[in-house]
Amino acid sequence: MAHCPASAGRPRFEIADIVRAHRAELELTQHLTPAQRRVLSAIELCRTAALGGHLEVCRQCGFEQPAYNSCRNRHCPKCQALAQEKWIAARSERILPVGHFHVVFTLPSELRSLTKSFPQLLFDALFRAASETLIELGQTHLGGLLGVTMVLHTWTRDLRFHPHVHAIVTAGALDALGSWRPASIKYLFPVRVMGELLRGKMLDFLRRAQSRGELRGYDEFLDPQAFDRLTARLANKRWHVYAKRPFPQAQHLLGYLGRYTHRVAISNSRLVDVSKQAVTFRTKEGKTQTLAPVEFLRRFLQHVLPDAFKKIRHFGLYATAHSALLELARAQLPHDPQLAPPAACLSWAERLRALTGRDVTRCPRCGGLIERIATLEPLARAPPKNVAA
Repeated sequence: MAHCPASAGRPRFEIADIVRAHRAELELTQHLTPAQRRVLSAIELCRTAALGGHLEVCRQCGFEQPAYNSCRNRHCPKCQALAQEKWIAARSERILPVGHFHVVFTLPSELRSLTKSFPQLLFDALFRAASETLIELGQTHLGGLLGVTMVLHTWTRDLRFHPHVHAIVTAGALDALGSWRPASIKYLFPVRVMGELLRGKMLDFLRRAQSRGELRGYDEFLDPQAFDRLTARLANKRWHVYAKRPFPQAQHLLGYLGRYTHRVAISNSRLVDVSKQAVTFRTKEGKTQTLAPVEFLRRFLQHVLPDAFKKIRHFGLYATAHSALLELARAQLPHDPQLAPPAACLSWAERLRALTGRDVTRCPRCGGLIERIATLEPLARAPPKNVAA
């Protein structure tokens, strides 16, 4: 499975620089949750002396350099590449050698405010409604159990709040007799039917949550009629579901899916220009967006997930509880040697070399072997501010 090499050098601009320069101003105007504060601190300190590390030296030419630790926060744009490769290697052991459809389930705009107030509740409901929609249609249309992997995204390319789940779905299902039943190569299920099922399940969830008092405290529902008006609007609109034709080979799917599972709201590579007054970043189709730094950070922080929230989930044949059924399905399908996980036992340095072309075990000056000779303890203070000019 081929991947495009990433740049081994430091990007010209980093989100960490924006955090260091404008966090104080942001906190004067914006209430931040503890989780959002932790994310800002992690990004600010990632790969700096504040987190400690070790000293590296080349015995051949005497070159020395510090190597600082990563924060490993899942929202940090500098900490996802190796995690992505490790995840791909692990999933290659479970993915079935069949085509997979890509389906996207999106919450309507009317629910964005409510979702911001109760993110855990609404995100869980979206996962449940979308997965149940697919599993039920797998039974009624294919007569069997699908394999589904889902990942939550909450952003648009300009960092607005737009909750949706990407689902990768097997182009076929395992029936009750243990036989594999392939799906059409043109489409999985009618998108209108998927949208109607999603709508019905989400509305049922909202009504039950309201009756149990789980939406108590939401200001817009202080009006006794507001909840009924909202559900009436939602019931009368078409819910958007998007489906693409399947990936013909599972090994192509893994690289594609890996980019989705470990993507953060914005990467450092998308930053075009950063100054004290503005942040400009790429959106799509060659366009850019320019925001004030504080507004940029505010939008970025909208996408911080609740603590311990699982944004990647597996259902049907891909659920851990159905491992035996997964192996039964695999036994009936042609073996795909390209799905063997060659990187499963690689060290982090070998993964980094395969991903970026950069060999951290070799001296950048002479090519000699780099050795770790000392541990650098974390500093008691934060790193100095790096204010963009």
